[in-house]
Amino acid sequence: MRNLCKICDQRPVAVNYYKEDKVFYRSTCDHCSKKRNNGKQLWELAGYKKKTVCDRCNYTSKYSEQFNIFYIDGSLTNCKYSNLKTVCANCQRILHKLKLSWKQGDLRPDF
Repeated sequence: MRNLCKICDQRPVAVNYYKEDKVFYRSTCDHCSKKRNNGKQLWELAGYKKKTVCDRCNYTSKYSEQFNIFYIDGSLTNCKYSNLKTVCANCQRILHKLKLSWKQGDLRPDF
C-alpha cells in the first residue's frame, strides 16, 4: 500500500519511476507536485518547448500529446537544452526497453 502525500495527506503518493522491477515513489501526489511548480514541468519552466517532430525517428504530428521529453543523462533536474530531446511515445518505449543511451550532441541514439 502506498503512503499518503506529505503535503495534502489525502491522496496516495505518485509513482516516480521503475527500476529493475522495483517501484520508486515520490513523497507527494501528482496534484501537489504539479501545484508546486504552477502545474508546469521543470523543462517548461526552463523555457524548453516540446516539438511536433520526434528527434529520433522524425515522426511528425500536429498533436504535442504524442511526444514526451527524453533526458539524455537521465537526470530529471538537468534541464539544459542540450540534455533534452523530444521523442514520440514509441521511441521513448524503445529507448527505455533497450536501455539505449544518447550520445551527447547526436540526434540518433547510440546503438
